Amino acid sequence: MRELDALFTALGRSSFRRKFHLAGRDRDYLERHGLEQVLAHGEQFIATRLAPARPAADGRQTPLAGHPVFVAQHATATCCRNCLRRWHGIARFRPLTPAEIAYVIGVLRHWLEVDRRRCSVSPVDGPLLDGPPAEGPRPDKPPADESRAVKQRQQRLFLAE
Repeated sequence: MRELDALFTALGRSSFRRKFHLAGRDRDYLERHGLEQVLAHGEQFIATRLAPARPAADGRQTPLAGHPVFVAQHATATCCRNCLRRWHGIARFRPLTPAEIAYVIGVLRHWLEVDRRRCSVSPVDGPLLDGPPAEGPRPDKPPADESRAVKQRQQRLFLAE
């Protein structure tokens, strides 16, 4: 298992991992339910989808969106057992230990906290993002065709990694 500073430095060099950020419904879900409840869901996801020695559909068990933990898993390479092996040094083909599960949850917690702050808005300072604010109203959901194209592009990039 890697030290968090070294891990997040390495993840920051990956163009695939770097592109993940909470947006729309996933960000709203985190704000509505709070970090602790989202991480409790994450513990359940890890226990059922990642902790077994041979998870069902390993490599495809984590959706690209639909819950803040799923986005965080892809951003932190905790989405499948192969990524856990490559990025975190956690061996495959054996169940995760309680310490390894706690490590994964700690990695997810760190990423969710950082990403949450990255897009926070301060009433005094304004957005923490670089660049000018977007003009005009932003729709909560892109048109269906655009959303489908984005998901297909993300899947192609994920499979190419």
